[in-house]
Amino acid sequence: MTSTASRLARQQDRELGIGTNAQAVKFYKQDYEALRQQCLETGHLFQDDRFPPEPKSLGYNQLGPYSSKTKGIVWKRPTELCSNPQFIDDGATRTDIRQGTLGDCWLLAAIASLTLNQDILARVVPPDQSFTEGYAGIFHFQVRKLLLHLLIFLSDGKLLFVHSAEGSEFWSALLEKAYAKVYGSYEALTGGNTIEGFEDFTGGIAETYNLKEAPANLFHIIQRALSLGSLMGCSIDITSAYESEAVTSLKLVKGHAYSLTGAEEANFKGQQVQLVRIRNPWGEVEWTGPWSDGSSEWSHVTEDEKLKLNNVAEDGEFWMSYSDFIRNFSELEICNLTPDTLTSDDVGHWNYCQFEGMWRVGSTAGGCRNHTATFPSNPQFLLRLEDVDDNPLDGKHGCTFLVGLMQKDGRRLMKVDPNLETIGFAIYKYKGCKNVRLGPDVLLRQKHVAMSPTFINTREVCGRFNLPPGEYAIIPSTFHPHKNGSFILRVFTEKEADKVSEKDVDPQLKQLFKQLAGNNTEVSAFELIKILNNAVSQRSDIKTDGFSLETGRLMVSLLDKDESGKLGLMEFQLIWKKIQKYLEIFKSLDTDKSGTMSSHEMRDAASKAGFQINSAVLRAVVNRYADAQYAIHFDSFVGCLFKLEMLFKVFKTLERDDSGKIELNMQLCLSTHVRTWRSLAPAGADH
Repeated sequence: MTSTASRLARQQDRELGIGTNAQAVKFYKQDYEALRQQCLETGHLFQDDRFPPEPKSLGYNQLGPYSSKTKGIVWKRPTELCSNPQFIDDGATRTDIRQGTLGDCWLLAAIASLTLNQDILARVVPPDQSFTEGYAGIFHFQVRKLLLHLLIFLSDGKLLFVHSAEGSEFWSALLEKAYAKVYGSYEALTGGNTIEGFEDFTGGIAETYNLKEAPANLFHIIQRALSLGSLMGCSIDITSAYESEAVTSLKLVKGHAYSLTGAEEANFKGQQVQLVRIRNPWGEVEWTGPWSDGSSEWSHVTEDEKLKLNNVAEDGEFWMSYSDFIRNFSELEICNLTPDTLTSDDVGHWNYCQFEGMWRVGSTAGGCRNHTATFPSNPQFLLRLEDVDDNPLDGKHGCTFLVGLMQKDGRRLMKVDPNLETIGFAIYKYKGCKNVRLGPDVLLRQKHVAMSPTFINTREVCGRFNLPPGEYAIIPSTFHPHKNGSFILRVFTEKEADKVSEKDVDPQLKQLFKQLAGNNTEVSAFELIKILNNAVSQRSDIKTDGFSLETGRLMVSLLDKDESGKLGLMEFQLIWKKIQKYLEIFKSLDTDKSGTMSSHEMRDAASKAGFQINSAVLRAVVNRYADAQYAIHFDSFVGCLFKLEMLFKVFKTLERDDSGKIELNMQLCLSTHVRTWRSLAPAGADH
């Protein structure tokens, strides 16, 4: 991304409230501090017109306006329910959560796991809120930044949905309402996977393990994940609707979302036994098998270990052996956290990147590989893997990465269409010039190197992969073609992708670079041009007048991430690789070996370099870069391609949702022109 595009993107993100955990999206553009201050000044408690105390906020079907389940419901504030309501009482813990009549145990299991990491919890549930000091009937959370003021009660005065055991603590009930507000109603929260809540709270990416096929080292994977602050949920599959929430003879609930909150080893009769701690968000109905509360196994454990494990608590939380866990539960979900979510430097971090895209009927909705006529039209995303894992869990020599494909707004649209699209992705070895799409010759004639575990109609499908270093194209798609939809594609890598090693730099270029860079280990546009012109002047197979300062400034602007106006050795190597690639294209089109390229070949040359240009742009390119005989010299050719790359990247940075359009207000338009001009202007020019 160009530095100009980076600045513009950051400017737009700041204007939209996007970008960091400290500055989350302001939902419906509601500003918490401004609204709170307004309420305090007027003396009126906040009334939320975006999630009003009306039937439509409850639901649309089972909780709809005419449903018998919503009769007798009244809306009250916490101050109307008890004399001394508390936002958080003696710390927010997993025992504060009791499920109500809403079928959102999956969400409550996620909230319970969230309490195990107080740093993440404090980000989602800002603790400096109360019903006394500065109370204005308004609260905010960072599911996204949300504003809430009302709760729901039955006619007898009891909370209908989530509640605390004491009845006077309200953070969990308000957080549930925050989530309902995001998705339009409480009923939209009925049914789901714990991992969905994990991802929305943390921005992490999910892995799912079938416990019937659990890897041999899964217990240690669980321990490692807990030490990294990962969030985990588990459940027992059902074979029919009649089994939903059926209780087994050992008091486990089928089709119910639990959270996994601990994994320890204890000394039992002289041997080490692996134990896991599970929590039922109902706050009751606990496992009664071995290692349950009060079971005989605990009599063979020392008092110190009992104290460490906190083995007895009537709160819906219980221990069981790992072997019983594997036998009785069906699925384990692990949410891996992003680097900006993990605040500690004591744990390893994934590297993370994210792309947004759309499937549109008639253009990019190609369906899966079964549909050969349309599959190549799907969106494509390039991934470059270079450094192999240091300590691979599976012993394979390669690069480990996770890919998650998520449908956008699925839960919010449930009342319109309760069925999500069936989605998945395929990964192909990338062959070709960068930014050039893979065509049918690759996608239809070569086998993919990896693909999503399945195509499934869930919000997200995720897979863990280990592939050799190289470049790969990820093709996300719906199973059937001609389906509109929006998606987010996320990639977590154990090692940083798109990284160039200094050992790959040509020794002669490295020596020349260091001579010009001196002690600063960086070169300016002036010094860059000296290096490049020294290199191309040695060649007799191309005609060139030498690279211009304008081209040098374009190159620096393209890769100058810290906006210093200079490039380091690794950035220089990336530029050199681009020039080498452009040289191959240039020579392939210099059919008469004249050292120049005909302007008539420019469209094909741009296409090979990854830029699709129309006739109007082609005419502008020829007018700008061809000589009087309509020949293009090598330095002009390279300058043209760098200019196109900058313009394409600026556009893609400002484009939203692959619409093919950008919108500039006057300030942003002026900023674009001024900043681009400054990046190209001679040193000392009067700006």
